Amino acid sequence: MEFSASRRRGIWPYFPGEGIKGSPRLARRTLRRLREGPSGHGTTQPRNLVSTESGDAISEAFAEHFEKHPLHQALGVRLEARQEDFARISIAPSEVTQGGIGGSLHGGVLAALVDIVMLAALSTVQSEGKHPAGTADLNITYLRPALGKLIYAEGTVVKRGQQLAMIEVSILDEQGRLCAKGRTLYAFRKA
Repeated sequence: MEFSASRRRGIWPYFPGEGIKGSPRLARRTLRRLREGPSGHGTTQPRNLVSTESGDAISEAFAEHFEKHPLHQALGVRLEARQEDFARISIAPSEVTQGGIGGSLHGGVLAALVDIVMLAALSTVQSEGKHPAGTADLNITYLRPALGKLIYAEGTVVKRGQQLAMIEVSILDEQGRLCAKGRTLYAFRKA
């Protein structure tokens, strides 16, 4: 096998049993891009948005449905804000959701938050002639333990196509520090 092209780019191949090889510079660049987000500007503080209590009948119906969902109730997830192409949810860590380092939120709970806020952000967009088909891809990068009294997940719809929508998610602690970054693809099927 020839690996010279990948070595010139600073990307080393993966050999089972030997771990992942790569340059520290590449790792720093990847983490910096994850923190910066799609526009190159990181979200360091939760946004100040209009609450879901706007009086809009659709918003009220969605908020009611969101709060009654069994998974959301079991985890203690709350809908904080919703506007076009954006949603923010929060979770108060409990004995059920803790399980990470130092009593932080369990990684599986963080992945569930990515999926939940993705659907909340997508629900702000009318997709005529499209029916939901489900999550096509979900990935998450854990950057630090999610500790604190409240953890926020903010989802932003980056691109909507005919068959797929891409949503980027930031999970933040109370101080606005980025704990995890997620990216999802959601699939649609024609009506």
